[in-house]
Amino acid sequence: MINPTKLMRGAVSAIAIMGASPMVGAGLPVLGVAVAQAQEQLVGSVLFEGNRRFSDAQLLAMVDLAASGIYTPQRLAADVESIRLAYDRDGFMGVTVTSRTESTADGRVRVIFQVNEGERAGIAAINFTGNNAISGGNLKGAMLTKESGILSWLLRDDTYDERKLAVDRERIRLYYANRGYPDAQVNSVAEYDAARNAYFINFTINEGQRYRFGNIGIETSIDGLNTEVLRSTVQTGQGAQYSVTNLQSTIEDMAYEATAQGYSFADVRARLDRDVASGTFNITYLVDEGARIYVERINITGNTKTRDFVIRRELAFGEGDPFNRSMVIRGRDAIQDLGYFSAVEVTTVAGSSPDKVVLNVNVTETSTGEYGASAGYSTTDGILGEVSLTERNFLGRGQYLRAAIGATQSGRTFDFSFTEPRFMGLKVSAGVDAYHRITDETTTTFYGSQTTGGQLRFGVPVTSALTASLFGGYERKVIADVDNGDNNEFRSSLVTDGQEFNKAFVGYTLTWNGLDDTRDPTNGLYATFSQQYIGWDHNLLKSEARARYFMPIIEDSGIIASVRGQAGIVNNLDDNPVHSVEAFMPGANLIRGFQSRGVGPRLTTGEYLGATMYAGVSAEVEFPIPALPESYGLSGALFADAAWIDGLPGTGVGVLDPNSQDSPWRASVGASLIWDSPFGPLRGDVSHVLNKSTADRTQVFQITLQTLL
Repeated sequence: MINPTKLMRGAVSAIAIMGASPMVGAGLPVLGVAVAQAQEQLVGSVLFEGNRRFSDAQLLAMVDLAASGIYTPQRLAADVESIRLAYDRDGFMGVTVTSRTESTADGRVRVIFQVNEGERAGIAAINFTGNNAISGGNLKGAMLTKESGILSWLLRDDTYDERKLAVDRERIRLYYANRGYPDAQVNSVAEYDAARNAYFINFTINEGQRYRFGNIGIETSIDGLNTEVLRSTVQTGQGAQYSVTNLQSTIEDMAYEATAQGYSFADVRARLDRDVASGTFNITYLVDEGARIYVERINITGNTKTRDFVIRRELAFGEGDPFNRSMVIRGRDAIQDLGYFSAVEVTTVAGSSPDKVVLNVNVTETSTGEYGASAGYSTTDGILGEVSLTERNFLGRGQYLRAAIGATQSGRTFDFSFTEPRFMGLKVSAGVDAYHRITDETTTTFYGSQTTGGQLRFGVPVTSALTASLFGGYERKVIADVDNGDNNEFRSSLVTDGQEFNKAFVGYTLTWNGLDDTRDPTNGLYATFSQQYIGWDHNLLKSEARARYFMPIIEDSGIIASVRGQAGIVNNLDDNPVHSVEAFMPGANLIRGFQSRGVGPRLTTGEYLGATMYAGVSAEVEFPIPALPESYGLSGALFADAAWIDGLPGTGVGVLDPNSQDSPWRASVGASLIWDSPFGPLRGDVSHVLNKSTADRTQVFQITLQTLL
């Protein structure tokens, strides 16, 4: 039989042990708080040792201990793993991260992370199987991930990252889809070789069937729409290889053109009919009246520096205007092209009524200011350097500002430039340039000078490819003619010491840009034509034309041919001769294989005159260098140049050297090595002169900065 008294005593004892009695229960929670306080201490400081890849500030942003200020073993372990993962994503597979703690005098805890980085893992090789139509070199060029090369330590583009590799798979698929293979499938496997501390990445590609565009048609249900004008926007010509980019661009351009005709709600869709037997896609563009939707509101986020109006003015529409998807896409691309943002995302949400939509524009700003010093070498100017400050988004208003000081072995330059891209809110750019240039006397120039000047300029887009610019300004040049040798043997016959030349000038330039890619063109035409009137101490009209056409020799081979032509003439508008200071100084930019001021008329003393007329043509084939990784940025070229140089400036008291112009025709051939360096595209040219005047000065090798023209 159970004794109720014993049962009650046992129950009380059990309750006391469990802490239910008022006295015992009051003590146990206090003990629990004391234990928690022993584990959760305030963090006095967080330190790092052994880190080279990431700075202390970068690592500090990764650790939760620094943000919360409370130490727990769990948070410490999580922070160790966060640091390790950051190194792992950056290619440091052998990294180890340990930690230790120290107590401080004020009762806090000091946390020290010890990092042993090891060596960064690179990409030993990227291999492809199944790519029968497109070379592995071209596919590597389409990827973000690169093989380890001589510049990997600087570019750090040879890091294995599965997220980046997923992007590369999509880039390769799109590369195929733009070259006639819409069904291409791309898979990849990455293998880590611990012995080499590097990855081997293997892509397997199923290309599928190749297609071309077949019949192209346009159908519309909109009365009054001019479909012939729309046809000019078609980039999917019959017989051309299938390209998803050209298909999408045609849809966007066609919708934009319909909008320009006054049909703001026009919607364009493409109907694709696949013909497997003939390997073609027949395309019908359907242009119909879309839903009448209006933009209720435009929200802009992410722009901490850039003003809202800089972004809004690129959209070409505002709140209350008709919503047109093609206009939105063009606006997004225009915002991206500003160069102020690393990412631009445009999304839509429903508005306050079914016929209204809210546009959300989210941008991620990037650095727009650059400052620093650079140094280099060219065969024309020797050792050169520059210190510059550039801001492409001055005060967040989209304005361009640049100040630079440069020096070469033969002179110094001081330049300032400011541009407002939307003068008075119009699609007109306006800018001002000011400069001061000091040129030292050499045995080539015979005299030095100090030139100070400036100009105002305006730019107006005429069409999507044609731009017109107007400019006008003033320049003052003071001659510093110093003797350079005994018996005045190098004294100038063209100018005198302290002589001044003042000129006011006004002119225009037309620029046509039909290139597929301005930085790395493979197809299209780039051309300029410029004229300027030069007055004050002169009375001249100077005209110049330049053009270059690019075309691929073998599709998707990386072999690109180009033909360049250029010509110039200075016309007297009175009976006075053209002075040498305003003559053309043709050199390596016209025909390679000749020194600066080494080709054209000169005096018997050797002093260079320049020319009042020139014309030249060049043919070049650029190609990737076999067996060299694409990540090296190296390519080769073969070229042939020919030029005609004529027209004598005023010779002062000097006598023309007949041997300097006994043949107005010059010609050369050669080969080049082109390096797409982090500082810009540099090229070294090795030339062999085929035809020249007797007194011309040649050079076999030269280093220059590659330009379009």
